[in-house]
Amino acid sequence: IVFIFRDFATSWIIAGAVLQLPEITRGGRSRNNMLDTEITRFRQRLIELRSELQAAAVASAASSEIVELDQSKVGRLSRMDAMQAQAMALASSQRRQHMLGSIEAALRRIDKKVYGLCQSCDGPIGIKRLEFDPTVRLCIGCASDAER
Repeated sequence: IVFIFRDFATSWIIAGAVLQLPEITRGGRSRNNMLDTEITRFRQRLIELRSELQAAAVASAASSEIVELDQSKVGRLSRMDAMQAQAMALASSQRRQHMLGSIEAALRRIDKKVYGLCQSCDGPIGIKRLEFDPTVRLCIGCASDAER
């Protein structure tokens, strides 16, 4: 029987033997096996995404204004269209807020030097997966398990 459990952020204890995992290894790679330049590139991309979402929020603020119910100003179908547009703008706003939260969480993980590590198994998240969505928190294996 082999007992494996974590002790602190960088140590594994296996049957009484402590294995140290250094934060930075040779070649400028961090524990998540990413180069410092890659992490800088992901940080910049996240900041750009955040700026784009914030600009979109400002641009769409007028779409979510309250629809007037005065039929003398607007016909019934026009008012229904306006109400539908308002509901769509609200849903878009909620998606933007969720994405902004994910971006902020990813930037915090970069600051804590755990970006690119799966939050479930602590294994590295593939670079291709991060390039597709830099806010992901789980490796492909844990994400597949979570969907089941």
